[in-house]
Amino acid sequence: MNKILIVDDEDKIREVLAEYAEFEGFASEQAADGMEAVAKCKSEDFDLILMDIMMPKLDGYSAVKEIKKIKDIPVIMLSARGEEYDKLFGFEIGVDDYVVKPFSPKEVMARINAVLKRNNGNNKSVGQNRGTLKFDGLEIDMLGRNVYVDGQKAELTPKEYELLFYMVNNIGIALSREKLLADVWGYDFYGDDRTVDTHIKMLRSNLKQYRKYIITLRGMGYKFEV
Repeated sequence: MNKILIVDDEDKIREVLAEYAEFEGFASEQAADGMEAVAKCKSEDFDLILMDIMMPKLDGYSAVKEIKKIKDIPVIMLSARGEEYDKLFGFEIGVDDYVVKPFSPKEVMARINAVLKRNNGNNKSVGQNRGTLKFDGLEIDMLGRNVYVDGQKAELTPKEYELLFYMVNNIGIALSREKLLADVWGYDFYGDDRTVDTHIKMLRSNLKQYRKYIITLRGMGYKFEV
């Protein structure tokens, strides 16, 4: 049984999400602020975290940063703020998905299932059938999940690794945004094309001059081409 940590300073939101999570067959625990969430993650293991952003004592972004230092747990952010900057920042620190309030609890459950499905196996095969690949000064260690740009290790988020490895495994193949959402994020209907575009933008920035290998297919998607 998957165990979820629900973090929000509003009791009602926590209770509703916990009720829906139980109905979906998940075990759940609750935390009322970021500090409590970090403490729980130090002492217990969770399969996924639902994390509010605006909370007392320690905000959601800061809590995620602290948790990621000790454990790699998938995170879905819950927030009344839906600006692109907020989402971009969340993705940069390793957030897996982002739900804007007010939200449907059923949608949140669908996103939870999608993230867990992806983390439990959808992408385990990504990169496992190949070793280290080199494209000029870009070196991709598929098994070790490391990327080097001119000898310097690139600091990619987990999602950026998965996106790059998937594209490299499909080198030269045109990949639509919908295909990338379905195969890398593990869902399609609940996805957003901007999610793909945002991660491509961050990935290109980290690859520096080798961003040229990620080709934009106008009106369609992207492909990795050398």
